[in-house]
Parts: sequence; C-alpha cells; structure tokens
Amino acid sequence: MASRSIFKPCIDLHNGAVKQIVGASLSDDTPSMLKTNFVSEEPPAFYANLYRTHDLRGAHVIMLGPNNEQAAKEALAAWPKGLQVGGGISIDNAQHWLDCGADKVIVTSWLFPEGKLSMQRLKDLSALIGKDNLVIDVSCRKRGSQWFVAMNKWQTITDVEVCRETLVDLAQYCSEFLVHAADVEGLCQGIDEELVQKLGEWSTIPCTYAGGGKEIEDLKLVHELSNGRVDLTFGSALDIFGGSGVKFMDAVAWNKGALVL
Repeated sequence: MASRSIFKPCIDLHNGAVKQIVGASLSDDTPSMLKTNFVSEEPPAFYANLYRTHDLRGAHVIMLGPNNEQAAKEALAAWPKGLQVGGGISIDNAQHWLDCGADKVIVTSWLFPEGKLSMQRLKDLSALIGKDNLVIDVSCRKRGSQWFVAMNKWQTITDVEVCRETLVDLAQYCSEFLVHAADVEGLCQGIDEELVQKLGEWSTIPCTYAGGGKEIEDLKLVHELSNGRVDLTFGSALDIFGGSGVKFMDAVAWNKGALVL
C-alpha cells in the first residue's frame, strides 16, 4: 500500500501557555520582537485530550524557552505515550521525559555544541534511550539555495546542511525527523514546496514538516510533492488556534480518508 501524507498536530508552549508564534521572531536577546499569532485560554491538557479523542498520534509538544516544564507534563499526563516532547532535551533529561509519559523525545540544540554537530553526543543519546525513542529536529533556514539546521529557537544557523547525506547519517540513530521551516513558520503564507519535495527524496525514515501551512489543500500538496513520504503540521492556520484557513475536523477527516481534496 502506498504511503500517504497525514496531518500531525502540535502544542507549542511559551511561558507555560499554548501559543502560536512567528518562528523567526523568537529570541532571548530581543523579547520585544516576539510576534504572537495566538494565545490559548485552554490548558495544554485540553489539546492533548482533543488529539487523543481523534487518535492523532505523533503530535509534538515543544517547550519554547523556560517555564514550560509543568505545562508539558500536564499535556503528557493527559495522553501518556501519545505525544512527543521537545525543547531543551539533552542526555541528562531525555529519560526523565520518557518516564513522564512522552512517546518520544525531540532533540536539536544539544546535538550542536557551539553550532557544530556532535555525532558522539548523538550516538551516546541514541544508545541511552534507544533510537526508536528519539526524534531529531532538523529545523532549518535557507541560505542561498541550501538549507542549514537552525538551533536556539531558530536564531543560530549551524554549519550543517539539510541534505541527503546529513539525513542518511542521522537516520542511523533516530526514528523520525521533525523539520520546521523557520523562515515561513507562523506566517500562514504557504509551505516551502522545494524543501518538502527534497525531504521526500532524502529522508529514509518518517518525517514531519511544519511551517507556512495555510489551507487544507496543503495536505494534498505535501502528499504530491513528497510522494506521501512527509507529513504536515498545521499551526496558526488551524481554527483551534484562532486561525481561519484550516478546520481541525477537516484535517482529522483527511487522516481518516474521509476527505478528498
């Protein structure tokens, strides 16, 4: 049976609240520049329960900065082993988060000390918790015609290119990739079509793309561009996050094969 791109939800946490943020505006140095699209009145557990109700597995809970640990644990408690968690994950706390109920942990910045990829850190973490429990976030920003991994809330551009060779090397030690296209994250102005196509060609393991999704038809677009090998996360465009471009229940229907686009 041919693979089919599906919708993967998210819970983005900032200062303990569920928010949708323009990714490129995140910075510790200039917090006044932060651009927020949505702040939820609902707690994280509300969204975890919503995803659980519709069996939307593989949702990523991302802690954007400090003061989010308790909120993340509330989400994990609402759906043990149903959610992935990322943001500040390292070899020192990865097992702790799995013990708290995360299905998998998502790691980025810790793998890039001083902006350089440490394969030793990756090997050590993978050996400790098992590759099946590890997702690598290769969120990136475009420079010229290439994409480079971005860390520290997507503000620091590393020297690691997102390309076939990189993804093949990393895939030996993890079970999934998560890729935020930071340049278009939160803008609801369209996905990075070229990046989605390349991820479909390059990735040998499951891969979820996030960034710029604006309408339900983007699910079909991602499916066609990636030959069904890349899944799509909607954020700011979703009605459950204050958006008008995508109805949550339409995305659920697509996953169940009940919506034809």
